[in-house]
Amino acid sequence: MFIPIILGTARAGRQSEKVARFMLEQAKEAGLDSEILDVRDYRVQATDNSVQIPAAEKLREKIRNADGLIIVSPEYNHGYPGELKMMLDLLYEEYARKPVGICGVSSGPFGGTRMVEQMKPVCVEFHMVPIREAVYFSSVMDLFDGEGKIKDEAYRQRAQVFLGELARYARALKAAGEGKVK
Repeated sequence: MFIPIILGTARAGRQSEKVARFMLEQAKEAGLDSEILDVRDYRVQATDNSVQIPAAEKLREKIRNADGLIIVSPEYNHGYPGELKMMLDLLYEEYARKPVGICGVSSGPFGGTRMVEQMKPVCVEFHMVPIREAVYFSSVMDLFDGEGKIKDEAYRQRAQVFLGELARYARALKAAGEGKVK
């Protein structure tokens, strides 16, 4: 089962990259095929979608082959980064009927909860199926050691619950698309 991780910020010094790498490690431990789709690799010059954008073609193949998605994004000013929205807007129908799990990241105590809540209706508009589970990475500056390893082991269990839920949705939606709900 292929479930890529969208890293939703291009900012220099981004702490979300540590979270994305942690979630990649956890996805592989859960037996999922995954990779990080970095928003930096899908930047667009403008919001004009009247021309073919090479980044969109590259993204299209990844999303078509995905059984589900994970979005890892920081909360910026109570919302999600603009470059994440621009990346998502490169496509539309390719997202349909794919489950999505969202991981919030923040330097403060709330772990990006407002970003997660704002991202869910955007995902619904793309016809994705947001799962209820989320992982909130609070105080991210203190959460990882100097080598990028998570210090709070409780996050491993949270990630496994999250990934289990996402995989269940992915299997069910795939079976429903084939006309066989299991």
